[in-house]
Amino acid sequence: MAQARKVIITCAVTGAIHTPSMSPHLPVTPEEIADAAIGAAEAGAAIVHLHARNPETGKPDQSPEAFQPFLKVIKQRTDCVINLTTGGAPYMTVEERVRPAATLQPEVASLNMGSMNFGLYPMLDRFKEFKFEWERQHLENSRDLVFKNTFSDIEYVLRTCTENGTRFEFECYDVSHLYNLAHFRDRGLVKGPLFVQTVFGLLGGIGPHPEDVLHMKRTADRLFGNEYRWSVLGAGRNQMPIAAMAAAMGANVRVGLEDSLWDGPGKLAESNAAQVRRVRGILEGLGLEVATAAEAREILALKGGDQVGF
Repeated sequence: MAQARKVIITCAVTGAIHTPSMSPHLPVTPEEIADAAIGAAEAGAAIVHLHARNPETGKPDQSPEAFQPFLKVIKQRTDCVINLTTGGAPYMTVEERVRPAATLQPEVASLNMGSMNFGLYPMLDRFKEFKFEWERQHLENSRDLVFKNTFSDIEYVLRTCTENGTRFEFECYDVSHLYNLAHFRDRGLVKGPLFVQTVFGLLGGIGPHPEDVLHMKRTADRLFGNEYRWSVLGAGRNQMPIAAMAAAMGANVRVGLEDSLWDGPGKLAESNAAQVRRVRGILEGLGLEVATAAEAREILALKGGDQVGF
């Protein structure tokens, strides 16, 4: 009998999009981030994707020092693959954004594959009360925000991190981002297996329609053939429908409070682990098996948890 395909679950535990006033369950302090990541790993996530925040205000913090307190704890208590953001927050410079990955040399770092409008301001219609002044500004300012990821920026991140043996979660919010990735592949700056994370339903990127998911897959198949591993994330309420549809078509999946605060209509997710358990139930219902961290390392050809800088 043919062996079942193993599906990698990534959990993005806090991100830089949502703000503390939106959910009491959003991890902010190093302890909360560590506990969220460990809980997600125990629930079945092979990879945890991490951002850091100021423990007082919850504002995104991209200093390597902000990451260190929780990285050591997660590494001691789980075997999961740790993936550090180079996206940071859209208003940071690329030099700021790359510092944690450059310094801490994780197995995986995220890399946004193109500049884009990044509209968070519709959340102002849903959330009215904010504890911190920066939260409202963060959403309001996104009306006039370009998340800058030029060819020069992308090359800078690639060259800064590649010699550390860090591989990338290539975040593709639109079809052009797949072509940008093919460009860097053609120049020899990235090598397979490429871990391609297609992102759906963020204002400024491709939409969450099933046809959008199919189009991204068809394009990636044509550009990368069998040299890529596909993963999907749906923003907000699109999280589980897109995970289910794409998993049935061969995708890996990403969940977590970075991407969605919800665990069903109108119900806030009480933890990252709750979303991991929910998507795991969907995958197992489709007859798919969830990859362990060791299997994810093999599928993505990672350097190993003993080769990191923390």
